[in-house]
Amino acid sequence: MIRGMTVLLPNRRTPRTFGVEEEVVLLEPGTLAPVDVADAVIEEIADLDASYGWVGHEFLRAQLEFSSPVLDDAAAADRVVREWRRVLAGAAGRRGLIAASIGTPHGPGVSSVAEGERYERFVAELGAVRPDHSIQGLHVHVGIASREEGVLIMRALRPWLAPLIALTANSPCFAGRDTGFASWRTLVGRRFTTASVPPDFADAADYERRVAALVGLGTTLDSGAIAWMMRLAERYPTVELRVFDAQLSADDTIEAALLTRALVETAAAGALPHDPAAAHAEHLDAAVWHAARHGLDAGLVDPTTASVAPAWDVIERMLEAASPALDAAGDRGRVESLLERTRAAGNGAARQRAALAEGLPALERLLRTSFADSPVVE
Repeated sequence: MIRGMTVLLPNRRTPRTFGVEEEVVLLEPGTLAPVDVADAVIEEIADLDASYGWVGHEFLRAQLEFSSPVLDDAAAADRVVREWRRVLAGAAGRRGLIAASIGTPHGPGVSSVAEGERYERFVAELGAVRPDHSIQGLHVHVGIASREEGVLIMRALRPWLAPLIALTANSPCFAGRDTGFASWRTLVGRRFTTASVPPDFADAADYERRVAALVGLGTTLDSGAIAWMMRLAERYPTVELRVFDAQLSADDTIEAALLTRALVETAAAGALPHDPAAAHAEHLDAAVWHAARHGLDAGLVDPTTASVAPAWDVIERMLEAASPALDAAGDRGRVESLLERTRAAGNGAARQRAALAEGLPALERLLRTSFADSPVVE
């Protein structure tokens, strides 16, 4: 969007619905190594009221995944995300563990793989990549009218994925060391058979045809294993953004989801333009790597010019483009809070590094206090 441009959004009676999926890792205090007790924790909290969402297994025995119900607004998201985190924090605390919403675990050790034939096939394909596959993400689903609309939205959003990575990066450490990256999870994800920014599809038929051709190749066991940072969901009428590291706090998760919904609405309205050069495959790939490496600590590729600009100029331009949709949904204040908090304290990666500079106990405190509003052992 060019500064000063007036944007008219479609006359939608209600904002789009959305949903979130959060992946969480259970860590040992003192080492912050993963602990393989997800099965027991899931069994304990399985009676979480279904109106709050569903909790299930993930790839590793130290991981859990929460899936929200369909959400209409920020208040609904607040209710379900905070309740799920409160319940899990209690279950983890009773075991003397930390529930951490981070893109990669800080501590040493490799979690074992959860049971299941699909996971076994996935491990067989990963080979030597397997020990590094200890990653947690936030996935945001936003409702779409059709898969044709979904492809149009994806085409418009492709150049904006790198700025979203920079804003929400939260995986600076892995296996007991600082990786030097703001989002190490992004780098690990680039090793899959399908990875990074999705291709530029012509239409829904092109999307379906090309996805079908990938099934059976490497880690793409089926269409549900497509690992691009953005895809059309198979089971729901949504576009799914998988670009985000798991987020430290409930506010971080909810506000990233609200920004995503606004960007999807803006893209659907044709009000999220980009310079054609910014959509070139090699340019997108380099922009993603750069954002994952530096986060907000260096320039970012400005999608409207395809050139590097100060990081916060790019983020502000993204907010400006999404502002009409944010205003229509009543979400501007919440998303501005995300930006203000990030300006003051940094993204999750910066906050983790600042805590770690004081020592491992400080990082533990950050993870505990960020995860739930009241992470008290019940």
